[in-house]
Amino acid sequence: MRKILVLGGTRFFGKRLVELLLGDSENSVTILTRGQTKDSFGDRIQRICADRTDSQALAEAVGEQVWDVVYDNICFSPNEASEACRIFDTKAKRYILTSSLSVYNPSPEVLTESIFDPQAYPLRKGGQHEFTYQEAKRQAEAVFMQQATFPVAAVRFPIVLGTDDYTKRLHFHIEHIREGKEIGVPNSAAHISFIRSDEAADFLLWLGHSHFTGSVNACSDGTVRIGDVISAIEHVTGKQAVVKEKTADEHMSPFGIEQSWYMDTTKAQSEGYSFLSLHEWLPELVTSLNRSYES
Repeated sequence: MRKILVLGGTRFFGKRLVELLLGDSENSVTILTRGQTKDSFGDRIQRICADRTDSQALAEAVGEQVWDVVYDNICFSPNEASEACRIFDTKAKRYILTSSLSVYNPSPEVLTESIFDPQAYPLRKGGQHEFTYQEAKRQAEAVFMQQATFPVAAVRFPIVLGTDDYTKRLHFHIEHIREGKEIGVPNSAAHISFIRSDEAADFLLWLGHSHFTGSVNACSDGTVRIGDVISAIEHVTGKQAVVKEKTADEHMSPFGIEQSWYMDTTKAQSEGYSFLSLHEWLPELVTSLNRSYES
């Protein structure tokens, strides 16, 4: 029996990961939760309650249990990473950190893992509100890679999309185009990576069965221009988007990057993982979300 702990398993791709884990009778799954978000897992899982930003509460909740795999989807600062390294010392046989495309600066060139090396990155202490999101994720990776005594893999995901995306970033564009509202897009020709929520969960599941350590990019095959996303929505809604390079902050696109920002996945593919085609699933997702506004 494999003992698996998931930090951040009650919504989005974390929830999907738990469902996948429960599909294997050899897994005993526990989620760490603050108890603020209800889940639908019933008695199929165990729960331990704690706020992971409270290191004492986290240590008490984890106790002396030893975990075959710990999935950490909610680490957002070097302080949280450092405390996790201390708390799970001798208690984690394998640790998988959800990181981000945000560790990279936008670039006209495809982004490979070597561009940001967490092993050589200078460490700084602090909570998540003391850093930008980019710096917080860089620091979290760096702490784990430099301080952890257990094997660590850090997954760099791009923006994750899906019908279950609680941030509703793609919904934002559909709503604005349907309602004739302006959308701020600084560079419609910029290329970007995405991954679907079920694909992100599947990659995490796969990684938990692998022996890979270090940082790895994970995104769907292919890139898409921001303008192509807008065009796909125009096609299914039958309405023309009102696109501006600049507009009020509340109307700026969550995908509104000034230059391209996309990743290379050669490393993951060389380890044996096959990604979905972005150009196949993105139009399907746009169509599905648009239908939800018509029903």
